[in-house]
Amino acid sequence: MKPSLKIGLTHRMTYRVPMNKTVPYTYPESPEIAAMPAVFATGNMIILMEWACTRLIAPHLDEGEGSLGTYVDVSHLAATPPGFTVTADAELVAIDGRKLEFKVSAHDGTDLIGEGRHQRTVVPWDKFNARVAQKAAMVPA
Repeated sequence: MKPSLKIGLTHRMTYRVPMNKTVPYTYPESPEIAAMPAVFATGNMIILMEWACTRLIAPHLDEGEGSLGTYVDVSHLAATPPGFTVTADAELVAIDGRKLEFKVSAHDGTDLIGEGRHQRTVVPWDKFNARVAQKAAMVPA
């Protein structure tokens, strides 16, 4: 990580919600999920918040580094139909070695739809990918 990564940095991004990011599309093989209303899925809202965090830190990472989400504590407060544009905000609030903590929120132009905390850990991709490859080799036949 570069020394330019400092507490207080913020990032804002926008995303127009397509139909395929709504709840029925998350697990279409599940009749219960497929029958749910077509609104922005909680998991996709969280991923959008994570995306804002990764964009915030990207210019401050060294070559070959990336980050992994390690903790999420987010509320989903309001439903957002497809076609709405969601604004996701991230603020870096703590740095503990390679562990980063963010305050995150999302708004759909009408309602605050989610807010909470998110943690990411900065990792060297080569080492992480090597560990994943080792684990993948153990997949039961």
